[in-house]
Amino acid sequence: MTSRLLPLLGLFLLAGCGVSPRTAREELDLDWPVGPFSLTERSGRTVTDKDLRGSVWVASFVFTRCTGPCPSVAATVGQLHRELKDKPSIKFVTFTVDPARDDLSTLREYANNRQADPDRWLFLTGDEKTIHEVVAKQFKQGVERIPDPDVKPGEEFEHSTRLLLVDKNGVIRAFYTGLYDPKVHTSEAAFTADLERLKTRARELAK
Repeated sequence: MTSRLLPLLGLFLLAGCGVSPRTAREELDLDWPVGPFSLTERSGRTVTDKDLRGSVWVASFVFTRCTGPCPSVAATVGQLHRELKDKPSIKFVTFTVDPARDDLSTLREYANNRQADPDRWLFLTGDEKTIHEVVAKQFKQGVERIPDPDVKPGEEFEHSTRLLLVDKNGVIRAFYTGLYDPKVHTSEAAFTADLERLKTRARELAK
């Protein structure tokens, strides 16, 4: 771990569901390898980190029954998916944090409702322990099952709402907020500007 990344570790780990520190820069010059993983895509095929080598990709974290920010995060990814369709080498990889409920058929329905191109927008699942370790240890993002037995359906998990930009070598290069947050953005225009920066950086990395 390089010295310039040490102060960022706490920031990443605190990035929970809807939690984005006011002082956080949404674009950073990072050098953080994602590392190995092997998960199952909605199609049933195994996807590993090596399968994504050579492609720039954007990671996101949701669960399908979420009644909180997940629909907004998925909508943001859907927007990027459409607006970057001229760059098919740029992919989108969404990890479910509730794999026990988000089986393959559920993920397929969720993806189909968002017109997700199966070659460009992947939805990955696995067992909960593995998924949460990938999110927390490899992406350095917050994820937690709410321990309250009376938690309302759709509120069972807290997790990061960030989008992480990964380069062709499997290295995280930047992160961005996945939805408009008045605690972070001065206006919706500021959030739109963040997405424009994400698209510009992704195109540069895809060259």
